[in-house]
Amino acid sequence: MSATMKSLAVAGAIAAAMSAPATSANAASKEKCYGVSLAGKNDCAAGPGTTCAGTSVNDYQGNSWTLVDAGTCETMELPNAADGSKRTGSLEALTRDVPS
Repeated sequence: MSATMKSLAVAGAIAAAMSAPATSANAASKEKCYGVSLAGKNDCAAGPGTTCAGTSVNDYQGNSWTLVDAGTCETMELPNAADGSKRTGSLEALTRDVPS
C-alpha cells in the first residue's frame, strides 16, 4: 500500500472515530415517550394491536411511543382526554386509549 493510501486510511479511521461520539450523544439526547403520538404517527414497536411505525390507531395511545428530546416526555402539553382527565406522556407504556 502506498504512503498516500495509508494516510487516507488513517485519516478515514480518525474521522470515523471522531464522529461516533457525536452519534452516540445524539441518540442519548432522545427517549421513548409513550402516549404522546397521534394515530399513525408512532415510532416503531408500539404495543399489542400494532406492528411497527405508523400503526397506532388512536391519538395519544398509551402503548405506542415516539422519540422525543430527553427530559421533555412527562412535561409535554397534551389535550385532556374525552372525560376531562389530564393526559401526560410517560417513560413506560400506559393502558390509556389502547384499542380493545
